[in-house]
This record gives sequence, C-alpha cells and structure tokens, in this order.
Amino acid sequence: MAERVSGVVSLLGEIAASHSPAAFATSFGAEDMVLLDLIALHATRIEVFTLDTGRLPEETYRLMSSVRDRYPIPVRAYCPDTARLEAWIGRNGPDAFYRSVAQRKECCEIRKVAPLGRALAGKKAWITGLRREQSPTRDSLGVRGWDAGNGLYKFNPLLDWSWDEVRTYIGDHGVPYNALHDQGYPSIGCAPCTRPVDDGADIRSGRWWWEDAGSKECGLHVGESG
Repeated sequence: MAERVSGVVSLLGEIAASHSPAAFATSFGAEDMVLLDLIALHATRIEVFTLDTGRLPEETYRLMSSVRDRYPIPVRAYCPDTARLEAWIGRNGPDAFYRSVAQRKECCEIRKVAPLGRALAGKKAWITGLRREQSPTRDSLGVRGWDAGNGLYKFNPLLDWSWDEVRTYIGDHGVPYNALHDQGYPSIGCAPCTRPVDDGADIRSGRWWWEDAGSKECGLHVGESG
C-alpha cells in the first residue's frame, strides 16, 4: 500500500511541476477523497474544483462542508448555466433524463460537461479519480494521456487501484467520505440518477440503471481522450 501511495504522490508532484496550471476534478466519491487528501498534503499547487449539478444528494453536500472544514485548500464549485438549464427544463420537464439516453445526455451536458469546459479553460492538465474496474468503458484508459476534446493532458493516478485499496487508505488516514458509500452506493452521481447496488454487483450498475450498461458515461470521460 505504501508503494501505491508513493507512486501517486510522485505523479502529483510531476504534474504540479511540469503541467501547471493543473486542476483536480472531484465529485467527492471515495477515490476523489483519496486524491484530495494527497493533494492537500503533497501538491497544493494543484487547483481543486467540483461540478455542482444542482441535483446532488444531501450526503454529498454535507461532505463538501466537511471538506471545507478539514482541508486548507479551496474547492471551487462550477454550476450549470442558469438560462440554458431553465430553457431545457421548460421544454422537457425536470426529469426528462428518464425518457431516453439522448435526453439524459443533454441533461449531463448542461449540468456537467459544459461547466467542466469552463473549469478547464486555461489549464494544461486535469486529474481524475477514475479507476479501471469501475466500468467496461474505462478499460482502455491510461494513467496519463492527451485529452483531445479538452486540449490538455489528463491523468488518472488511481487507475489501477482496487476498491479495497481505496477504502483502506480512507480508513488508515481518517479521510472523510460520503455516507452513501455505507448504504450500498459504490458510485455516486446526481440523486435521481443513482441508487444502491447489491453486494458483488457491477460498481456502476446503480448509475442510470434504466440504460444499457455500455452507455453509462455522462460525457466527461469518453475512451482514452476523456
């Protein structure tokens, strides 16, 4: 475990030194809390931001408050464009994402993808908490690569970590985490699009559970380039 942590710390140091300005995108999942803790301890030059979709679970907002109290580094929140979101809801209703993959992806684009673009503007690299075992769509990802869609480097320092390793780090270091993880939620997104899963089930099966497993991405992370 110590070797795993040392490797991530070394990579974060490299990113801070060679790819500044760099930013870490956190959704406050367990993986992201590991990275946030390591950045706060070892790589404070890396900026931290989150995408506040406006429909996150209450447990996520409570964790955001705990992070603010515990860590000295600021976490900037990027929100959807109000006019664009109001227009979409006016045309489709607040829960249109249940009707089709296309409408769900439109909602994700407004609430997540467009704000991500604003968050990454002017950056040379961004960091995520993606892990390979989370989804079949992430099998082809690398620890580092060029994100052509956003025009910058992308790093996934925990890509080969297991869920047990993530939880071990959190326990060993007393890192705060989302209470929903203890209620059967290994992957947490917007409240209406996330539900608990049975023990041993696919990690992402609780996300957009009404869709085919092969389509379960929101547009933030697509293949090697994002």
